[in-house]
Amino acid sequence: MPQQPIDVLTLGNAIVDVLAQTDEAFLVAQNVHKGAMQLIDEARAEHLFGAMGPATIVSGGSGANTAAGVASLGVKAGFIGKVKDDETGRLFAHDLNAIDVHYDVALAKDGPATARSFILVTPDGERTMNTYLGACQNLTPDDVNPETVQAASIVYLEGYLWDPPQAKEAFRKAVKIAHGAGNRVALTLSDAFCVDRYRDEFLGLMRDGSLDILFANIHELQSLYGTSDADTALQALREEKVLGVITRSAEGALVVARGETRAVPAFPVERVVDTTGAGDLFASGFLAGLTQNLDLADCARLGGLAAAEVISHLGARPQANLRDLARQQGLLT
Repeated sequence: MPQQPIDVLTLGNAIVDVLAQTDEAFLVAQNVHKGAMQLIDEARAEHLFGAMGPATIVSGGSGANTAAGVASLGVKAGFIGKVKDDETGRLFAHDLNAIDVHYDVALAKDGPATARSFILVTPDGERTMNTYLGACQNLTPDDVNPETVQAASIVYLEGYLWDPPQAKEAFRKAVKIAHGAGNRVALTLSDAFCVDRYRDEFLGLMRDGSLDILFANIHELQSLYGTSDADTALQALREEKVLGVITRSAEGALVVARGETRAVPAFPVERVVDTTGAGDLFASGFLAGLTQNLDLADCARLGGLAAAEVISHLGARPQANLRDLARQQGLLT
């Protein structure tokens, strides 16, 4: 078992982000849909890398970004995800260890390269992601250390990783171990297109008791319930036996618990530079707040604070010390 208990353990795609600022014309020229996440193969990855402008390279991946945010808030974090033992994979592992995120998954000695996401950021801060999944899809149940899961108060699952069958079984293993130890399990829906593929399975996870907490943005929630009406989707969520946490960009967040819905405004931001990681960091703040026994509205405020910090600069991981910011706002002691 890790030397100390883990407050939040995340499972997800281990990806290194390659970010570049660009304009709308480049998106059109490269035939990419603005604001979406598109899966690409290795050849397309190399083409995009050659075509895009000067890049910033930083470890990413939705679940890993959430773990990084949790750690920045001074709360114990861990991550489970797969990289290859190549230069990019070693960078990823180093970056997690450097910020005190527990990471004990063995690096793959063979198979596809470490995953990379080519993120194109337009002047309005919107990000368009082109992702080569590579090694991260090869996560297996053997990579899930039972002692690590048992040590975690909350296990947080990234919906993006529901695609590969072996990774899905790794998720199910983590859920069983976590609940067996009396710990909570959360899922983020990740992307509306992801929900379209696995709507019935995600609903099943909520309804069979696998999930205690559901994170989604309002568009993902509408996709989950097959409706274009936000109020209809929220009403359906109120009837589920989960704590629902719904983000609405500049409109803030909604916390849906036991039939009650609480609205929490977004934290103010002077200038939006890059929205990459906003949802990941919101989750980090909310989950960190839960482990510190904060009121649910304050958990959402802490999430909003973390999201505001990350969208104020390029990249999906915090650059400021989030715990210091939270203390300044009276959210943490």
